[in-house]
Order: sequence, then C-alpha cells, then structure tokens
Amino acid sequence: MAPTPTYIESVANNNNNNESESKVKFFPYKIQPVEGNNGKKMLDLFKGEKTKYLQVGPKKWLYPSGYERQAHDFYNFVARPSDVFIVTFPRSGTTWTQEMIWLLANNLDYKKASQVNLRKRFPFLEFSCFVHPEMKATFLKENEHYPEKLKIIQSLDRGIIDDLNNMKERRFIKTHNPFSLMPPNLLDIGCKVIYVARDPKDVAVSYYHLCKTYRTTGYVGDFPQFWRNFQDGFVPWAPYWEHIKEGWNRRHEENMLFLFYEDLKKNLRPSLKKLSSFLEQSYSEEEYEILEDHLSIDNFRNNKSVNADDDKDIGVISDAEASFIRKGVVGGWSPYFDDELNAEADRWIEENLNTFDLRFPSK
Repeated sequence: MAPTPTYIESVANNNNNNESESKVKFFPYKIQPVEGNNGKKMLDLFKGEKTKYLQVGPKKWLYPSGYERQAHDFYNFVARPSDVFIVTFPRSGTTWTQEMIWLLANNLDYKKASQVNLRKRFPFLEFSCFVHPEMKATFLKENEHYPEKLKIIQSLDRGIIDDLNNMKERRFIKTHNPFSLMPPNLLDIGCKVIYVARDPKDVAVSYYHLCKTYRTTGYVGDFPQFWRNFQDGFVPWAPYWEHIKEGWNRRHEENMLFLFYEDLKKNLRPSLKKLSSFLEQSYSEEEYEILEDHLSIDNFRNNKSVNADDDKDIGVISDAEASFIRKGVVGGWSPYFDDELNAEADRWIEENLNTFDLRFPSK
C-alpha cells in the first residue's frame, strides 16, 4: 500500500496585523520511509537514527524520523524582513561563513562574538530533528551526575521555532533545508538569504568526518561507501545536486546572494565587500584586514565560540580531540579518492553539471 501523504493543516485566526498568524498552515509533500534494503542499510550505516529514515517530496530529500513532527513548522515559519538566513548543503563552509556574516552585519562586534557562542547568535533551525529519543536517553545517562550538562541535553530535541518567534533582536538563522522545504515567501518578505555552494568532493570528505564524529548521525562505514551513499542521495539533506540547483536557480532574486566557497577562500577581500554591500554595510580596508585575520583557518580553528565545545562536553561528539572546524582547504578531497573512485565521481559530477549552467571555480 502506498504511504499516505503528510498534509498537515491548521487554521489560524486571519489577522494580518499579527505576523505569527496566517490563513492556513500545511505541508504539501509526501513523507515516506526509506524502504527495503536501502532503509536497512541506512540504519546499519548511520547509527544515530534508531527508527527510520525518511524521504520527502518528489525529490526525495532525506531526513531522520524526527523531521516529520517539525516539517510543517519549517515550511510555515514566519520570516521577518530583518532576518538573515544562511542556506547550504552540509559542510559547504557554513560555520565559517556564519561568523563572517554575523560580524559584517553587526558592526564587527568581536567582543560579543567571543562572548556569545555562534550557535546562540546564529541558531541551527533543524538540528533538533537529528536527536533521536534513544540517543538523548543515552546522553542523559552518560551525564547523569552533571546537572548543567543535563539542562543542555534536555533541550537538544526541542525545536527552536518558538524561541525564534519570541526573539526581539535581529535574527540570524542557519539551515541545510532546501528552498522547497522552506517558507515559499522566504525571498519575497525582504529578509536576506545567503546560499553557499562547494565542490561535491570536498563537501563529501568533510561531511564524512562530521557524520563519523557526531553520534547523532553515527556513521560507521568507510569513505568509499559514504561517497556512494552521497551520490545516490542516501545521506541527510541529500540529494546534493537538487539542493544546489534550488539555490542556483534563485541567484538573481533581489534578496538572494549565491556564493561559492572556493571564491571565498581564494578571493576573500572582494567576497567580504560583496557580502557587506548585500547586508547594507561598509568598512575600511583596515577593518577588512582585521576581519581576514580573525577568519584565518588557524585562528578560526582555535576560536572557542565556533567550535561546538558544548557538544564535546556532553558527548554528542564522539572524539573529544576532534575539531568541528577541519582544514577548510579547496581540493582536500584528493587523498580519499583512489583512481577508480575518482573516475566514478568525475563521471557523476560531469553528468550532473551537464544538466544546468553552474560551474565551480575549482573546475
């Protein structure tokens, strides 16, 4: 029997003076489990999910089971004209660009940036979907003698929509959700949206390490298996090319800025100026020089405000010595691909690039 489409509807009071109210809230796509061998393989390889993995809509966006209870909240989220979003496929330079964006939009307030964790300044919209109840129970058990840690763990699987709705200050929001699963009016409401794309080989290598390190995903396979899952759309937030296309196809819209990670790395000063202009800010050459130093990989890797130390403290990151910020280089994929895997990857990349007009600066 075919799965029942997940159409979630709730009628709100139609009062146009209240931004939190709208006529009808719903989620328009089917949500169905990954079935058969693929479903079993996902649970065998990605141990952080204990129930099932899901595919969403005709593009089959891949999520853990926790996504289903919040799908309509993401789709119906009420954006504000003052909001700033960063949208990326995972491991596309997201954290580095978040810090860059926040500082440029906040008059280079390094003091606040050092005192307030990036996760609080620039919250991650859908992270709670990835904290399975069994994993949460494990974290609670492991930290049962540490009351402060227990408070953090208790909030891991709580959605942040209400917190965002209650915020009075300007909101900065990180998401890996593709545009089709976000509010349809996101680019019409007046908020700023920055999309960052990165070469798929570098994305996959960085994502592989993240999925092995984070127990909420808990990947246990090797890299060649991860790459093939990546190609086939069986990693969270996949399929990669559909994600990129949705950003690329909207790059000319007024409130959208599409950036390549490779350009940010190779031409940081011009990229900072482009971002500043997009965020309606302006800085001196000396101020840009200081920001470039702040964003250098060595300084960034040692910046406690961006390094997910809370996740290490409570055991969400499996290796206490692992760094959330990795090398950040362009072309770091090479040691992970033997000749056969690289040829396979190149064919897949070329086939997909032939379907639209995007070209990575690294190519």
